[in-house]
Amino acid sequence: MRFTGHLDLARAWERLLRRDGLPVAYSKGYNPRPRLNLAAALPLGITSECEVMDLWLEEAVPLEELPARLSAAAPPGLTIHSVEAVPLKSAALQAQLTAVEYRAAVDPDPELARRVDALLAAASLPRERRGKTYDLRPLVESVWTEGGALWMRLAARPSNTGRPDEVLRALGLDPLGVQIHRTRLIFGEG
Repeated sequence: MRFTGHLDLARAWERLLRRDGLPVAYSKGYNPRPRLNLAAALPLGITSECEVMDLWLEEAVPLEELPARLSAAAPPGLTIHSVEAVPLKSAALQAQLTAVEYRAAVDPDPELARRVDALLAAASLPRERRGKTYDLRPLVESVWTEGGALWMRLAARPSNTGRPDEVLRALGLDPLGVQIHRTRLIFGEG
């Protein structure tokens, strides 16, 4: 699943729901699609244990049976941890998301703690992406080393989202040589 892109993951969910036979609600129009929304796109090459998705159903289904049903239809590598009902009037997950935590498996380096301190002390971290410059520093909420790993809490707002690969580059690490794992989605009030 590590190399499954966001759109492919959404299609995998569509297939899983079709295989399971859940009474999924569909959008209206020429090309109806299942009504599901993932909280945040998972960057390619990054694994996760905390993806959250909204799914609309046409009729009520007993929640206690859904995890087993969905797990039976899931492709290898996709694990269903829990299912819960939410009010229909709830704000979109993307609007509620405020931050994301990542764990990066890095090689032991006595200089890494010093580079982390320098990154956090920096007033700005100018970066360029797709021909546009931006400041990475306001998107980095915290970075720390613990248990042989580098941990990052990055802002995740609809207008601006911190990227773990950019933080690794700012620390002088090659993101292609590091296994990055998303460990937590942090939602605001509401």
